[in-house]
Amino acid sequence: MNKNEIYKLLEEVEEPTLGVDIVNLGLVYEVCVKDDDDVEIVMTTRNEDCLLADYIALSAREHLAERIGNYDKIEIKMVSAPKWTKERMSRYAKYMLDL
Repeated sequence: MNKNEIYKLLEEVEEPTLGVDIVNLGLVYEVCVKDDDDVEIVMTTRNEDCLLADYIALSAREHLAERIGNYDKIEIKMVSAPKWTKERMSRYAKYMLDL
């Protein structure tokens, strides 16, 4: 899998409180596919105190594992910096949320 394919798969993972995918919300900061097909994803939540951070990370990891086939090769790093802002959202996400 390449980086673009991983981003496409992550577009199928929704942020549960908004019902919009984590890529269009701008929660995914970076996707790195290493030589041996290890996948590392750096992402955040909409706020530092998000109670769903672990759930979102686990959902992304499990969704990718279903498609890639190897749960152990997927690493999700949740970060709090840089802070997420609405400017990170795509036009699609803003439209879906009526912003």
